[in-house]
Amino acid sequence: MSKRDYYEVLGVKRDASEAELKKAYKSLAMKYHPDRNPDDEKAEEKFKEANEAYGILSDSQKRAMYDQHGHAGVEGGMGGAGFGGAGGASFSDIFGDVFGDIFGGGGGRGRGSHAHRGDDLQYNLELNLEEAVAGTKVDIRIPTHVKCETCDGSGAKKGTSPATCTTCGGVGQVRMQQGFFSLQQTCPRCHGKGKMITDPCPSCHGQGRTQKHKTLSVKIPAGVDNGDRIRLNGEGEAGEHGGPSGDLYVQVAVRQHSIFERDGSDLFCEVPINIATAAIGGELEVPTLNGRVKLKVPAETQSGKLFRLRGKGVKSVRGGHQGDLLCRVLVETPVNLTKKQKELLDKFNQSLEEDSVQHSPRSSNWLDGVKKFFEDMKF
Repeated sequence: MSKRDYYEVLGVKRDASEAELKKAYKSLAMKYHPDRNPDDEKAEEKFKEANEAYGILSDSQKRAMYDQHGHAGVEGGMGGAGFGGAGGASFSDIFGDVFGDIFGGGGGRGRGSHAHRGDDLQYNLELNLEEAVAGTKVDIRIPTHVKCETCDGSGAKKGTSPATCTTCGGVGQVRMQQGFFSLQQTCPRCHGKGKMITDPCPSCHGQGRTQKHKTLSVKIPAGVDNGDRIRLNGEGEAGEHGGPSGDLYVQVAVRQHSIFERDGSDLFCEVPINIATAAIGGELEVPTLNGRVKLKVPAETQSGKLFRLRGKGVKSVRGGHQGDLLCRVLVETPVNLTKKQKELLDKFNQSLEEDSVQHSPRSSNWLDGVKKFFEDMKF
């Protein structure tokens, strides 16, 4: 075994605290552990070297002797691979203390309750926009595991009860010795539960729960939107062996609407108007989720103009002010014209061309820009 300086072995300073020693040792032990480096003699040697260094430095008395006399001060007190360290504790105690988070448990302590919480479930619910905005109540039917009524969730046949596991003694873990070190593993017989069902319930076959369909009435609050989730506590999968049930999450998806689009608390819609209304103005009826309202269109309205109707949108489920309804007017070109209508439009167009700058300022500016563009291209 190497006689390198123990502080050098662990890579710490001579005034390192107990926590720093443990952290350094844990890092080296994880790196050079024989299970992670099978058939690697160098890794095994480094693992043993780290064990020896930590065993001395983690014991305050031995550390003091080592600091004063070096290796000579602690030789003879190592006791081979099973040295005493950390205040006289055995190596297995050190191992359990440092590696408890890796292999589960520390020093053979039990795992506590053997019951397991049930899984959470998710149900995808589609709503139309009106239901999402106003709120509603829906019945949903879901397949789930429920607590077995025959055995009341214990998994054991009625009149009997689970027995303590004879392999682990009810702690759910077993300690195994491998050469010079020991480790804890989940009990292979009871799989960590600490209990064994020798006479299982015939209804659930020892699981403590059975699969059924159940119907739930779910209240959907007003203002929910795409992606919102509603949690129903305890409506998920039943727990194993009497454990608590999981939760049910209802995932909301809002179907596309034929008229409105929603953006947070606001609603958006497009309103087609004819060319006459756009030119001379008028009044339109537009829909909202609460009925029809009047929209005044001023004269000379251009296509794409956006009108805002305050308070005609949505109130979010998270609270806040009522949103608005945004109406974008689209000037529609007339189709399927009669001969007379075409003649009227032709006369109307001729009258506009007599003073295009006054009646079509944007068109005139655009034509001027096109003319200048071609003039600039002349060489």
